[in-house]
Amino acid sequence: MNYIKTTIPDVWILEPKVFEDARGYFMETYRAEDFDKAVGYPVHFIQDNQSMSTKGVLRGLHYQKGDASQAKLVRVLSGSVVDVAVDLRKDSPTYGKYVAVELSAENKRQLFIPRGFAHGFQVTSDTAVFTYKVDNRYAPEAECSIIYNDPQIGIEWPITEEGEILLSEKDLNHAVSFEAAEKF
Repeated sequence: MNYIKTTIPDVWILEPKVFEDARGYFMETYRAEDFDKAVGYPVHFIQDNQSMSTKGVLRGLHYQKGDASQAKLVRVLSGSVVDVAVDLRKDSPTYGKYVAVELSAENKRQLFIPRGFAHGFQVTSDTAVFTYKVDNRYAPEAECSIIYNDPQIGIEWPITEEGEILLSEKDLNHAVSFEAAEKF
């Protein structure tokens, strides 16, 4: 596995070594000992989640506050997305900045998002199957959302035309501005 630093310390791109031949391919997607060594501390993932979405779907920017915060290791099994992590750590030199990475079945990349970040993604293919590991249980009482197009963050989403972006009712009507969001 190749661990690639991003412009925000603690957010990592993981590129697997892929072994291909006439039969297809094989790759290792996660090994706890190597992962913990690369990111610099132990991360104990407790659950895997998966979603399927169609082109233009934008999920996010989500996070859980306080002790319910989650670290995530995300990847795409089919299709492609642009995945985004926003730094909500008040004392961080990259506070309010974001990393955007294309994740696809083709490039087989993963993104590690530590606790203290909001997370979202937008589907750029006809459909995408998205999967991720988390290190903490889902706590609906701690769930928060920042509006995807907050001007203070300034995320450059790949699909921006009104009517082409598909949001949940919650992400459309209950997300708050970056300024109003609870930080870490």
